[in-house]
Amino acid sequence: MSERRLGDLRLDQTVFFCCDMQEKFRPAIKHFSDILQIAQRLVKASKILNIPLIVTEQYPKGLGSTVPELDVAHAVEVFPKTRFTMLLPEVEQKLLSLPNIKHVVLFGIETHVCIQQTVIDLLKKDYEVHVIADACSSRSQMNRLFALERFRQSGAIVTTSEAVLLQLVGDKEHPNFKEIQSLIKELGPESGLGCNL
Repeated sequence: MSERRLGDLRLDQTVFFCCDMQEKFRPAIKHFSDILQIAQRLVKASKILNIPLIVTEQYPKGLGSTVPELDVAHAVEVFPKTRFTMLLPEVEQKLLSLPNIKHVVLFGIETHVCIQQTVIDLLKKDYEVHVIADACSSRSQMNRLFALERFRQSGAIVTTSEAVLLQLVGDKEHPNFKEIQSLIKELGPESGLGCNL
């Protein structure tokens, strides 16, 4: 029997996954501007805390690149894909090349498609998965909510950006605490993403 997962993040064992935050999805995704604001917070935090960032783009030839508001220049790599999962063979190889990764912090779109398939594939590989609820959406709130419920039932941790970032620094005395505090000082948008969770 595997040990109970408590969601105890360790900074030196964590990678961030940013899934398909692309231009063509902007008009179709519920609360896109709100999850974009939180994704910006997470991407900036990955740079501040020196956490590896892996980015995917779903069929970029047709759906465009990652939105310009997300500065992913420091990402380990940006991987184009046609599969729904982010855990492509080349992403898996990249993960294995990063030392001692146990925790994946996952955000982007769509919650019930690419995020869901990535959660399933990461759990199968025994990674601990933290899905950032305030940075994930779908075209419909129903699909999003049922996906988040499925993640909990499957053993992933559904949480928020602020909770994860404060857990990663862990202490007011952390050298990057002030920078992280300034990222979360501005409250996230009240968009209705939290309704019925």
